[in-house]
Amino acid sequence: MSSVYWTHHHDPRSTTRDEGACALLDRRAGRSRDQACRLDIYRDTTTLTPAATVSMSRRPGLGAWALLGLIVLGAAALRLRLLDVPLDRDEGEYGYFAQLLLQGVPPYAQAYNLKLPGIYGVYAAILAAFGQSPAAIHLGLLVVNAATTVLVLCLAAHLYNSTVAVSAAAVFAVLSLGPRLYGIAAYAEHFVLLPALAGTLVLLRALESSRPQAFLASGALFGLAILVKQSGAAFGLFAVVYTLLGGVSPGVRGDWRRRFLPAGAVVAGALAPLALVCAVLAGAGVFDRFWFWTVTYALHYASAVPLTTGVVLFAHKAGELLAASYLVAILAAVGVSALVWHPEARQRRAFVLLLALLSLCGTSAGLYFRNQYFVLLLPSVALLAGLGVDALAGSVARGTLRRGLAAALTAVPLVAFLFAERVILWEAPPERVTRELFGLSPFPESVEIARYLRSRTAEGERIAVIGSEPEIYFYAGRRGATGHVYMYPLMEDQPYASRMQRQMIDEIEAARPRFVVLVNASASWNVRPQSDRTLFEWWARYAKNFDRVGFVDIVSDRLTTYAWGAEAAGYVPKSLVWVAVFERKSP
Repeated sequence: MSSVYWTHHHDPRSTTRDEGACALLDRRAGRSRDQACRLDIYRDTTTLTPAATVSMSRRPGLGAWALLGLIVLGAAALRLRLLDVPLDRDEGEYGYFAQLLLQGVPPYAQAYNLKLPGIYGVYAAILAAFGQSPAAIHLGLLVVNAATTVLVLCLAAHLYNSTVAVSAAAVFAVLSLGPRLYGIAAYAEHFVLLPALAGTLVLLRALESSRPQAFLASGALFGLAILVKQSGAAFGLFAVVYTLLGGVSPGVRGDWRRRFLPAGAVVAGALAPLALVCAVLAGAGVFDRFWFWTVTYALHYASAVPLTTGVVLFAHKAGELLAASYLVAILAAVGVSALVWHPEARQRRAFVLLLALLSLCGTSAGLYFRNQYFVLLLPSVALLAGLGVDALAGSVARGTLRRGLAAALTAVPLVAFLFAERVILWEAPPERVTRELFGLSPFPESVEIARYLRSRTAEGERIAVIGSEPEIYFYAGRRGATGHVYMYPLMEDQPYASRMQRQMIDEIEAARPRFVVLVNASASWNVRPQSDRTLFEWWARYAKNFDRVGFVDIVSDRLTTYAWGAEAAGYVPKSLVWVAVFERKSP
């Protein structure tokens, strides 16, 4: 970065550009004078420096790409070791819905959930490309995470310089592995970021070119992010607000038409994929059910947590996440301060702060603040940390020493983070990782249960899982006798819970499955004092039609006892967490 700065104050009475600025851009960036002049109307402030202008136009050099390659390979090596980690509930849900989709069954026809269908399409693509296994799903995550890391580098380089870009990419790649974020599990948040960041890059290009098609394309990418999960709407909102407030020329901020037309194009682009999906679902005859789960019920779900409870949850989760990443958080805090005092960082202050704020809004959807929700905040944290590295290094050194200091400032917090998370990331075997992350939830046991069911059922046969373990359906490759793959909505204090229980009972009785799996684990139910008990009362009666042929007793985090056949019938559980398999009695 140049040590000499010049200042150009925008004069609203003048339409003359500073010829010296254009000439400098021409020499440094290899663009024509007209192109260079056109770029400087898109700024967050009206006070510019040539160093900032040059760095914002600079693309990553060969060295930056080489370092990115090392970063991606290092992260991939850690992920490859953990490919065979058993699926958790969410992954099992996505995998099962994707299996149905690949069989020609539309979402919400035979399985229900409040998420939008984009994530099921993503999983279907992964299963089609890599196979139907946990390793295949986690390999798909590896590929998407690597692509997202590349986009983080490209975004940071477009905004600032290669130092910020490489540091941000490294921070993102490492933090997105974080066990406290469940970073090794293929949650929807990882797949939201890819189209969201691509849309952000296209938006910046659109603001430079003023082409309507670019704004539409940007909006379409944000629409895809929303389709993956509703929280992706935070990035779409960022695009609209930034286009209205931060991305337009100072000379047109009073012209409402020129401000709102680009923002309208972004909105139109975002609505296009949503409208297309609605049309497809309507054609498949499942639109009413889709609307009920993703809008009607989802609104109750999103408003169930009181604000005071949400604040407590946020404080708890933030403390948990910072326990291993506090050094990175310090760098990000320096990056926030640099937006005030650092000349180059100031030039994109509105962009960075708005992106961080709305990413935080994305993590707060419903005020649940689940660990994986914070994945949406990682690009902003990475960008701020990169700014912190560049600002600190540039303040005390120049040339080679500055680059070395920047490398150290990036590496030390990340190495400390990896060391703090070493048990899961490179010590524990895959089957042990699940216990470390999710306690006694029956995720490893689901593999054996599904293997038993698969070996004793025909391909078209249906099974029922009474509990929130859709991964059993996925592993077994069998369709459910009911579309209710989660028990949580049925136990919630919401107006549709009793109706959902009655629907589940009717579906199981109509399907008459030969095998029923009953899950006795609190994490699989979340029963509340006010929960409707109809389902439990029904099962007490319905179970008389079945024999117990399997029993999986999760005695401790290191001991699970399996009993099958006659042994299962008389087995007495030693723990409060167990799974039983029942077979319908012969007529």
